[in-house]
Amino acid sequence: MKYVNKGIRKKDAMSLLTGKPVYTDDIAPSNCLVVKVLRSPHAHALIEDINTTIASKVPGIECILTYKDVPQKRFTTAGQSYPEPSPYDRLILDKRLRCVGDPVAIVAGENEKAVNKALNLIKVKYEVLEAVLDFREALDNKVIVHPEENFVVLNDWVNADKNRNICSKGDFTYGDVDEELSKCAHIIEQTYHTKANSQAMMETFRAFTELDTYGRLNITSATQVPFHVRRILANALDIPKSKIRVIKPRIGGGFGAKQSVVAEIFPAIVTMKTGKPAKMVYTREESMTNGSPRHEMEIKVKLGADENGIIKAIYMYTLSNAGAYGDHGPTTVGLSGHKSMPLYNGAKAYKFEYDVVYSNTMGAGAYRGYGATQGLFALESAVNELADKLNIDPIKLREMNMVAEGQIMPAYYNEQANSCALDRCLSRAKEMIDWDNKYPCRDMGNGKVRSVGVAMAMQGSGISSVDTAAVEIKLNDDGFYTLMIGAADMGTGCDTILAQMAADCLDCDIDNIIVHGVDTDQSPYDTGSYASSTTYITGGAVIKTCEKMRKRIIEEAAKSLNCPIENLEFDGKKVFSVVDEKEITLVDIANNTLVGGFRTISESESHYSEVSPPPFMVGIVETEVDKLTGKVDIIDYVAVVDCGTVVNPNLARIQAEGGIVQGIGMALYEDITYTEKGKMRNDSFLQYKIPTRLDVGNIRVEFESSFEQTGPFGAKSIGEIVINTPSPALAHAVYNATKVNIRTLPITSEKIVMGMLKNS
Repeated sequence: MKYVNKGIRKKDAMSLLTGKPVYTDDIAPSNCLVVKVLRSPHAHALIEDINTTIASKVPGIECILTYKDVPQKRFTTAGQSYPEPSPYDRLILDKRLRCVGDPVAIVAGENEKAVNKALNLIKVKYEVLEAVLDFREALDNKVIVHPEENFVVLNDWVNADKNRNICSKGDFTYGDVDEELSKCAHIIEQTYHTKANSQAMMETFRAFTELDTYGRLNITSATQVPFHVRRILANALDIPKSKIRVIKPRIGGGFGAKQSVVAEIFPAIVTMKTGKPAKMVYTREESMTNGSPRHEMEIKVKLGADENGIIKAIYMYTLSNAGAYGDHGPTTVGLSGHKSMPLYNGAKAYKFEYDVVYSNTMGAGAYRGYGATQGLFALESAVNELADKLNIDPIKLREMNMVAEGQIMPAYYNEQANSCALDRCLSRAKEMIDWDNKYPCRDMGNGKVRSVGVAMAMQGSGISSVDTAAVEIKLNDDGFYTLMIGAADMGTGCDTILAQMAADCLDCDIDNIIVHGVDTDQSPYDTGSYASSTTYITGGAVIKTCEKMRKRIIEEAAKSLNCPIENLEFDGKKVFSVVDEKEITLVDIANNTLVGGFRTISESESHYSEVSPPPFMVGIVETEVDKLTGKVDIIDYVAVVDCGTVVNPNLARIQAEGGIVQGIGMALYEDITYTEKGKMRNDSFLQYKIPTRLDVGNIRVEFESSFEQTGPFGAKSIGEIVINTPSPALAHAVYNATKVNIRTLPITSEKIVMGMLKNS
């Protein structure tokens, strides 16, 4: 392989480094109307009256829209394959407001000053209703978040019951958990709590819209899911999909936040109403308070093992907070169990139950890790507590119980682990951190203790038998190729790695592959960049398309050479006969296809997978805890990842380092809280703390390759798994230093000190 497994520079590197206008707001027309939203100050309320008369008279105001002026068709903003699991439970504008920040009115004007003035002049009379703000009190609460009659659920398995505030519920059973637990010598039974987290991407939500020459709605959006955006807006606006075109420029980060339609709907309805271009750019405050953060979850774990530490049974119950709307609610919760329990594949019984509930807090969405992150914090913490109870080295405990290559995983949809280097990941990480000399802790003699903590993780590679991707490759004159994709590069480098695959498949230089970004009018269909799918699913489509392209090139060459196809070979630069001296260059083949008598060469293939092979990871952290103040400093974080064949080591390492930093933020800093009236306190980076480079210590990432037979060049995913180990590893390290088990994130100095005082 010339390009795969090489650290090739990103296709867009120089444009980004030199500040070229490549992002949504950079390329928006200068005459766009500025769009903003008046938001509810109440967690739960009904609009009794809304008066826009005075606001409409502000010079420069183009239109003000209320719930009376927009379609009343329910939809979901979750970017998922149809039929979406997420309930159709929201309107563009609704008379009922379900959280602080819910949209009340849309204002569009010639400039921001006019729009801000108009927002302040809209008069709204609210009937303030009782709200349910604690998701642990939402189930069967007298306050019903969604009493509407036109609430729609497309999938029976979701098991929504809006009258009980249930967005989704379900269960999974393998074996008899109660019976196995009754036989266990040791049981850990604890409850763990993870908060909502903001993705905090550099580029906030934004989009601009305009009507083209044919009266079609054109949307340019910073989105991970262009084709889903088209469907969602068609549903919300109640117009045919054929009337909508979505274009994705460069994206300044997404991490799952942009797998939902957040900003697009507002300028779209303004353009539909006025016929004029419109633009909406979320402020950081709006992105924090009305974005699509990680689901808050409370997870109960009951873990049983025999006297030797062999895990026999695992029970997990997850209560997930959907917030005001059910976007991604039914799907994130499943990963909390199905992508944590299979790590311990030797158990005889598993049981997983869940409820996803509505509350009057900000609606949640997709965030890197997508439920697995929460579940792994709970289960890995419980395993570390079991090791402590048994007085067994937690690495030894994992070695005795973890999944191995070739095993069937009952808790992972009965899939087989055909590629699994988890054992080598654990061994290598242990060696990198010098575990045997550092575990569990070392007193530094100055009130500070250095300790280590460990965690394992798994994820998936795409959504099995659901999501699909297609690519098209065209051979152009002079022999260069255009690779047309529907996958959304959001800074991860998928344009580059897909080009690497194509270049190796076609035996050409990578600069001969021109990658064409997403335009729903021109690009082949792709469900989008989420669920760790692009390398595995879209990469599979690239492989299949290149195979067809090579075959077509040989077929066209056979006409020119007057040779049987079976006698010809293609080396990337020419087609030649293996029985005589006949040959023709790719340049000549390409140019011939533009002349009568030949066919232009363009091939397209789609790909999906019936399995979702999991990548695996081990993370071990060394921390220094100040026992006087409770302050935690990260000294060293080592991570070893099995993502199959590493397509681009440079990009993979950056993905891993970035995910680890986000996981550290979740573990130590990020803490969304609400006032008693449901207003979020953490609405800026002054209140919502995320780590800087100075806060994360030394991060070292290595790879242990396996070969996934169903993946392109043996590759699996890497995008999500890398965020999953910091929370449980850090909680473990803190316990080893202080004997304080912190089961509610974030791990703060106050919790550590109070825990030590309680233990003393």
